[in-house]
Amino acid sequence: MDINSLFGLEGRIALVTGGSRGIGKMIVEGLLAAGCARVYIVARKKEQVDETAAELGEKVIGLVADLSQMDGIQQLADEIASREDKLDILVNNAGAAWGEPFTEFSEAGWHRTMDLNVKTPFFLTQKLHGLLKAAGTPERPAKVLMIASIDGMKTNPWPTYPYQASKAGLIHLTRRMAAELVNDNIIVNGIGPGAFPSSMNKAARDNEDLVKRGIPSKRVGVTEDMAGGAIYLLSRAGDYVVGTTIAIDGGVVNANVGAGNFVDPSGE
Repeated sequence: MDINSLFGLEGRIALVTGGSRGIGKMIVEGLLAAGCARVYIVARKKEQVDETAAELGEKVIGLVADLSQMDGIQQLADEIASREDKLDILVNNAGAAWGEPFTEFSEAGWHRTMDLNVKTPFFLTQKLHGLLKAAGTPERPAKVLMIASIDGMKTNPWPTYPYQASKAGLIHLTRRMAAELVNDNIIVNGIGPGAFPSSMNKAARDNEDLVKRGIPSKRVGVTEDMAGGAIYLLSRAGDYVVGTTIAIDGGVVNANVGAGNFVDPSGE
């Protein structure tokens, strides 16, 4: 046993949705550091995809797709199948948040959030099942990683009703899909991020000093925190973890006992 055999991802082929920025990009950086051979990133905006692919190097391949629609999901699956005969890693990171007052909350906001955060991870995994199954063996299973949120584990004062419901749903969907796909040598787990600065979490990005007051670790998350958690679950080190969603949040969910920790860090 050595550290590379435990945590290395040499030769693995990965797809990260929403991989051009934020938490998705942090995970991509971790996959590259761990030795992935190729990492496909996908997002809606070509300019962002191309910029990130150019920044991170030749192992990153940028694709453009609208994963909120079934035809976009199918097109992406077809594109990956045209390039690869197997897929070792799928990271379902693309998501949306929508906030409006309770009495004014729109159906459009509800549908967009629930579709992208729950429907898309399910159906993209379904469409890529054949490639994941082709990659997985009992000794080296394929991996699916769902990016949920601590908002699916605890309540949040922000009026992001479908976001919070969708992330709780994704955590349970992770369990159910894990029970199904483990039979095909595909391991499904999840991460529940806390406060990581991004365009999704503008509070952590723009008001770090305020946000970190509500975090037991007294800081917001950085790339190494997210990359480390993803590498653990996606490498040999995480092979015996099945259907679990790990909070990577500086202790907000599980270690927040002080009345002074009053600032909600998620801030979607």
